[in-house]
Amino acid sequence: MRFVARWVAGVGCLAAAFVVLAIPSMSWAQADVLPPIPRGDVAVHLTPVATNMAAPLYAISPPGDTARLFVVEQNGLLRVMQNGSLLAAPALDIQSRVQPPLNASNANDERGFLGLAFHPGFNDPASLGYRTLYTYTSEPIPAAGGPTYPAPNNATQNYMNLISEWKMSATNPNVVDPSSRRELISFGKNAGNHNGGTIAFARDGYLYLATGDGGNANDVGASHVEPGGNAQNLSVALGKMLRIDPLNPTLTPASSNPASANGQYRIPSDNPFRAAGQVPEIYAYGFRNPYRFSFDRANGQLIVADVGQNTVEEIDRVVKGGNYGWAVKEGDFLFNRTADTGTVGTVGPRSPASPPGLIDPISGPQGTLEYDHGDGISITGGFVYHGTLIPELVGKYVFGDLALRNLPPRVDGRLFYADLENGTIKEFLLPQFENGVLPNGLTVHGFGEDGNGELYALVTNTPSNGNGGIVYQFTAVPEPTGVSLVVVGLGAVLLRRRHR
Repeated sequence: MRFVARWVAGVGCLAAAFVVLAIPSMSWAQADVLPPIPRGDVAVHLTPVATNMAAPLYAISPPGDTARLFVVEQNGLLRVMQNGSLLAAPALDIQSRVQPPLNASNANDERGFLGLAFHPGFNDPASLGYRTLYTYTSEPIPAAGGPTYPAPNNATQNYMNLISEWKMSATNPNVVDPSSRRELISFGKNAGNHNGGTIAFARDGYLYLATGDGGNANDVGASHVEPGGNAQNLSVALGKMLRIDPLNPTLTPASSNPASANGQYRIPSDNPFRAAGQVPEIYAYGFRNPYRFSFDRANGQLIVADVGQNTVEEIDRVVKGGNYGWAVKEGDFLFNRTADTGTVGTVGPRSPASPPGLIDPISGPQGTLEYDHGDGISITGGFVYHGTLIPELVGKYVFGDLALRNLPPRVDGRLFYADLENGTIKEFLLPQFENGVLPNGLTVHGFGEDGNGELYALVTNTPSNGNGGIVYQFTAVPEPTGVSLVVVGLGAVLLRRRHR
């Protein structure tokens, strides 16, 4: 998930319901390998549309629905915003399923209720996916039966991440039928970090899931295979972008796609890795912790924000069969995965397009979409903007970073936008806040996109058992005057330099 940019190697077995964080000796040694992110020229106003939440981290509308926005809370609640107001009753309460393994009092815990997707036919009574939605959660492993994909190396499995299918109530469109749950696919986990978090449908009608590399640091540890680690190994489902047809195969007997071994979903026949010993669900590989990804609603492109380790955060454009480099590279820098104790976990020289066969972050004539840990510690992916409230933002990728500083505590989340064509990243102007930065130490946990293409930032400054969560909508603000622009910009720059 987005939280961990610095996990000590060897976290290993989780005897408790939470994991212990530590800052390796190399954490800050390479914070300035890239230029700082500049202030941009797009000013936005963040309008709070829901407050006193726990830890909201993802929000999406059902297909064709412009009245409702469903908000995922990490603690296990699915909330509904209808016509701009947060409904009191949750659509779904699965707190008993996700706590534990989620330790709701630990602000750094990466497990819980992480992802949500609505079937493309959700609002079509003629579709097999009518009233159907999917969740991605961290849950205990049941006593009877194990995960679809056990943790590699026969490592101790402390919990599992899984996709479940649900149906909306036939009598209340704002309530999920709790008895309708069907489990599709699950992944045993040893370490508590790097769980991914997003599930989403593409134009091809298939469901995509990005998984983290298994946790710990350097793609090394009890549940990591050698040589090369999990992300580079096609026999492991971790560190990958996966693609499946999630409908029950009994509903699609004429499909040319084979059913999965557990009989709960189908595997697209054109998935690129179908050789013996390879995980057939894999669509692309070489990711560290692709916590948030999204599909550009204008062109269908798959944009992933992959959380880095000690040095580089990156944004990738994902294609079928692509290898995105981890842990050979971090961003477009060579990475020292296993070496002597003086260099392990650090980046080496910048090496765009080399070694061959690896796909680097998105680049353009003016730069590459990556930044170092002088500007944040853990990228939080968002969406390409296609709303109408902020015309100058159309076509830009809106995202953020969890925090500018790590422990203690993690504070000062940041909001950015990227130009996917020219390869530049800039920071939003936030003139409503002092020094142009988010107030009260808020950290950026996720983003949302509604049926009109408008975007939301999901932030909090409390653990998922708290009430510091806010859903902010991005709205337009008048252009600041020349004097106020200088003051806000200079103040923000000075603040950032103090933090660096």
